[in-house]
Amino acid sequence: MIAFITGATAGFGRATAELFAANKYDVIITGRRKEKLDSFTEELRTRYGVKVLPLCFDVRHSKEVEAAVASLPDSWKSIDVLVNNAGLAVGFNPIQEGDTDDWERMIDTNVKGLLYMTRQVAPLMIANKKGHIINMGSIAGKEVYANGNVYCASKYAVDALNKSMRIDLLPHGIRVTSISPGLAETEFSIVRFKGDAERAKNVYKGIEPLKAEDIAEAVFWAASRPAHVNILDIVITAGAQANATTFIRKS
Repeated sequence: MIAFITGATAGFGRATAELFAANKYDVIITGRRKEKLDSFTEELRTRYGVKVLPLCFDVRHSKEVEAAVASLPDSWKSIDVLVNNAGLAVGFNPIQEGDTDDWERMIDTNVKGLLYMTRQVAPLMIANKKGHIINMGSIAGKEVYANGNVYCASKYAVDALNKSMRIDLLPHGIRVTSISPGLAETEFSIVRFKGDAERAKNVYKGIEPLKAEDIAEAVFWAASRPAHVNILDIVITAGAQANATTFIRKS
C-alpha cells in the first residue's frame, strides 16, 4: 500500500505520514524544506522499516507538481491514498486592510495546490482502478469568522471541490473524504501571524487544542475503512470549542 502526503515536514502532514508508515504503508512525502524532508525520510525508514520517497517541490507551482509526479518510478505509481494536506493561513486582517500577497499565497496553496496535485494523481488512480483522495479542509470552510475572509474562502472552495470531485470520480471507484479540523496547535498560527510566537501562543491560551496526531488518526481511520464505505466529511474540534468562534477558556 502506498500513501502520498503533501506538506509532510510539519503538523498534520508529518503526523499523518508517520501514522501511515507505522501501519506499514510505503509513503511518498513532499515539502518545500529539503533539509527537514530528508531528515524525516531517514527517520521513517529507520523507525518503521518502510519505503519512503521524498519529493521536494512547492504545490503552488503546477509545473513543479507535474514534474514531481512524472518522476515517480513505476513501482510508486500505484497510489492507494493521496492526502492533500499542504495548506496555510497568512495574515489576519479585515478585508479592506488585506495584503494581496497573503491572499495569493493562501489561494495558490490551499486551492490551486490541491487542484494541481489531484490533476496529476487522479489519472494514476483511475488507471489502477483504485484510490482514495483525502483533502484537508477546516472548520473555516464551514463557517466564517472575523478577519478570516480569504482563508475561509479558500477552505469553502475545498469543501465545494470535495463534493464535486466525489461526483466526478465516482464512476472510477475513487473515494473522496474531507477532514475539517477546528482549533489545532501546529505551526498554523505562527505562519498566520508571520512568526509572532507570542500572538500565536495566545490563540490557544486556556484551551487544550487538538494535536496533529488527533487529525492524523482521523485521516487514517477514513482511509482504512472497507472499500464499500466512504467517509464523506469529518469535522473535528477541541473539546472546549463549540464552533469557529465559541470557546471556553480556563483562567
